[in-house]
Amino acid sequence: MTNPTTPTAPSTTRRTLLRGTVATAALATAGVTQSGVARAGQPARPGPDIGILLYDGYSLLDPTGPAEVLSRLPGATVTMIAERRGPVRTDTGDVAILADRAISAVDHLDVLLVPGAGNRGTTGAMHNDALLAWIRRIHRHSRWTTSVCTGSLVLAAAGLLDGRKATTYWASADYLESEFPVTYLPERYVRSGKIITSAGVSAGIDMALYLASQIAGDTTARAVQLAVEYDPQPPFDSGDAAEADAELKELALRLLAESQV
Repeated sequence: MTNPTTPTAPSTTRRTLLRGTVATAALATAGVTQSGVARAGQPARPGPDIGILLYDGYSLLDPTGPAEVLSRLPGATVTMIAERRGPVRTDTGDVAILADRAISAVDHLDVLLVPGAGNRGTTGAMHNDALLAWIRRIHRHSRWTTSVCTGSLVLAAAGLLDGRKATTYWASADYLESEFPVTYLPERYVRSGKIITSAGVSAGIDMALYLASQIAGDTTARAVQLAVEYDPQPPFDSGDAAEADAELKELALRLLAESQV
């Protein structure tokens, strides 16, 4: 979630890593059909095939927040996908999510979601030709292509945001506009055709609820919001970068940088 124009120095020591993996409702899939992904031992579901891309150094809530929402849609299948099957670690290195499918095994998705990451993860994904080619290939036939946080920079690097309006993590807004032909909007999520980008981390939940309404209707989306009791009432009113002072922004970015490996 830091600005790729100002990379931080890599850590010389690595903290002790937790050996568990994060269990979500999206982690039980194990087969791919022509129309998308099917659960192990079960026929393909009638709902949308939703794939969430994982790559080294992503931010934990970016994929898991939307997965919590989208996996509740009737008939939906949510699958974690990476370059290779297996655990993929977050930007802090403390947690891993299991990718059930490799990108080579997935050639169609109804919905593609690209999460954001720390500086190392975002930069790595933006320069990964195989990953970008796969994103472009999936996008050609997807119903929706979405991103969370600096995932929009990955979509931009793949050429999918040219001439479009989009949002991203607040500290990467200038970079998005200066490096790509994209108009940045300081919104929680922005729709441009079938592409929906969302701002930093928690905004991915807002985007997922909007996407749920587009897929299954407002009533179902409202019910999902109630089911996961998404009624944010934070103890502090400091989540809007437009209202934060320079000192708080500096501390926020330092905390992020110091937590990443």
